[in-house]
Amino acid sequence: MDLSSHGGMLTMAVAAAPYRGSRLMCSTPDIYEGCALDASALPLLAFVGEAKDQPKEMQELGSRTLRSDRKEEAMLHRSVPLQAPAPEVRQQAEESALAISGISTALDSDYTRFLGHILGQENPRSAIALEEKRRMKMSITVDVGLLSGKTATVTAGLDEDVGALQRRAQIALGVGRGRLVGSSGSVLDASAPIKHAKLENGDVLMLQRQGIQVQATYFAFAAILGDGSVVTWGNPYTGGNSSAVQDQLKNVQQIQASGRAFAAILDDGSVVTWGSADAGGDSSAVQDQLKNVQQTQASANAFAAILADGSVVTWGDAEMGGDSSAVQNQLKNVQQIQASASAFAAILSDGSVVTWGHTGFGGDSSAVQDQLKNVQQIQASLHAFAAIIGDGSVLTWGSAADGGDSSAVQDQLKNVQQIQASGSAFAAILSDGSVVTWGHTGFGGDSSAVQDQLKNVQQIQASASAFAAILGDGSVVTWGSAAKGGDSSAVQDQLKNVQQIQASASAFAAILGDGSVVTWATAVDGGDSRAVQDQLKNVQQIQASASAFAAILRDGSVVTWGHTGFGGDSSAVQDQLKSCAAVPSL
Repeated sequence: MDLSSHGGMLTMAVAAAPYRGSRLMCSTPDIYEGCALDASALPLLAFVGEAKDQPKEMQELGSRTLRSDRKEEAMLHRSVPLQAPAPEVRQQAEESALAISGISTALDSDYTRFLGHILGQENPRSAIALEEKRRMKMSITVDVGLLSGKTATVTAGLDEDVGALQRRAQIALGVGRGRLVGSSGSVLDASAPIKHAKLENGDVLMLQRQGIQVQATYFAFAAILGDGSVVTWGNPYTGGNSSAVQDQLKNVQQIQASGRAFAAILDDGSVVTWGSADAGGDSSAVQDQLKNVQQTQASANAFAAILADGSVVTWGDAEMGGDSSAVQNQLKNVQQIQASASAFAAILSDGSVVTWGHTGFGGDSSAVQDQLKNVQQIQASLHAFAAIIGDGSVLTWGSAADGGDSSAVQDQLKNVQQIQASGSAFAAILSDGSVVTWGHTGFGGDSSAVQDQLKNVQQIQASASAFAAILGDGSVVTWGSAAKGGDSSAVQDQLKNVQQIQASASAFAAILGDGSVVTWATAVDGGDSRAVQDQLKNVQQIQASASAFAAILRDGSVVTWGHTGFGGDSSAVQDQLKSCAAVPSL
C-alpha cells in the first residue's frame, strides 16, 4: 500500500506478526502528520522511506521506534483506527522479512541503511532474526504421543493454558478428549498457564485417553470423558445437574451412583458428590475423611467408601447404611462392599463379612454370621443378600420373600460361579452352565418354564422383575414378568450372536456381535429404540437408569433413548459428549 504525500513514499516494515484486533492508526487528512500503534499489539514498528523525499516531520518520525513494552499509546494529532491484517494474510517477502497485504519490506540499499539505522543494526535482517528469536521465546514446541505410538508436534504460546496445547494435540492426533501427562508421569493441569507447567521445548508428552465411562442414578446419567471431566444429564435434582461442583470434577477416575446422587473419585483419592443431599449428594460431614479413596459402593440413599488402609467411610441416609458407627471397629482390611436398597455388606481380607443398615434389607446377618467364612463374592437384590463361599455353596440373608431364604434350592446350589439379582429374586449360574433361581416368583424367582433351555449359560442380566440369560451360542432366554422383559418373543429371531445385555427397571437392550442393538419390553422405559436405531452402530457398552439407556459407541460418542425424565434425552449435552469422540486428523 503506497502512502504518498509531499512527493514521498512511506513503507512500513513490520518485524513481527500482527494479529486480528490490533490497531494501526494514522491521522487524516495529512497522513504524514502522525502515525500511532497500539503498542501491546505489535512488538516493533519502524517507518522507512527515501530520506531525500521525506518532509522534515517524517524524518523525525522515522527515528521513532515503538516497542511492545510501552503502556501508553503513541499518537500524534488526529487519529482514526484501521483494522490490522489477520495472520492468514501474512506472507514472507523476498528478503525473508514479513510483508502484510501490500505493506512490504523494502530492502534496497537506501532502505537497508535507513532501517538498519533505526533498528540499531547494520543489517535489518539481523534485527528481524532477533525479533523472530524473541517471538520463539514466547512459545513452546513439544511432541505429544499416544500409547499406539502415533505422535504429533504441537506449538503453543507460553501465555496460553495447557488446555490449548491439549486441544491442538487432540486435533493433530485425530482423537477425542484426553489428558496431557508429563515425562514425570504427572497429569498436567489443563487450566494452568503453560509458562507455569515446567515444560521446555522438545519435551515429549503423552496424551492419556481413558475410555468414556457412564454411570446412572435412577433418574440421571454421568459420563466421565477422556480427559477426566464429567458431563451429566437427566433429572437435575437427582444428579443430572453437576454445575455446583463442575470446577471440582477434574481428573475423575470412577463414579458411583446411589438412587438419586453421584460420588466421583478423583485421581488424588478425594471424592466429589452431587445430587439429592439426603441420598448421599452431600458428603460435607465426612469430607475430611475422604482421602485415598479406592472404591465406593451405594445403596438407594447412601454411600460407603473403602480407603487405602482398608477402613470405610459412610454418608447419606443413616437408616439406609449411611451410618456405620455400630460396626466401625470391625471395618478393617475391607476388600469389597455390596449393597441392597438400604444396607451394606463388606467382605474383609480374611473372608468374613460385616453388615450394617436397615435390618429388613439385609443389614443384620447374625443368623448366618458363623457360616460367613471364606466368602468370595456377594450379590444383592433390593431386600436381601447372597454370598458365594469358597467351596461354591451359597448363603443368603435378608427378606425371605425377596431371596433372603434359599432353603428350597439349597441342595442345588453347588459349584456356583456367578449370581445375578432382580429386585426380589436371584439366579445362580453353576459350573456346568445350568441355572438355579429362587425368591419372589413374580420377579423371576421361578424359571421352571424355561429350565430346559437354560444350558451353557454364559451371563445373566436382570431388570427389576425379569431375567435374560446369554447362552454359549449367543442366543437369549428370558423369564420373569413378561411386561418387564421376561417375554422376548417379539425380538427372538433378532437375538443372535448377543455379546452383552443391559437392563433398565422395565426393559432390556442387547448388543450384538456387529455392534447393533436389540431392545424389548416397556417402550417408554427404553424397550423401543427405533427413534435412534440408525445411530446404534458399533456399540461397545450400554448403561441404564431406571427408565432410559445410554450407549457408548466405538468412536466414544453416546446415544440415548427411553424416558426423557430419566436421562433418555441427552440433546442438551450432546455437543460435549461428541467432543470425546475421535476426530479426523488435520
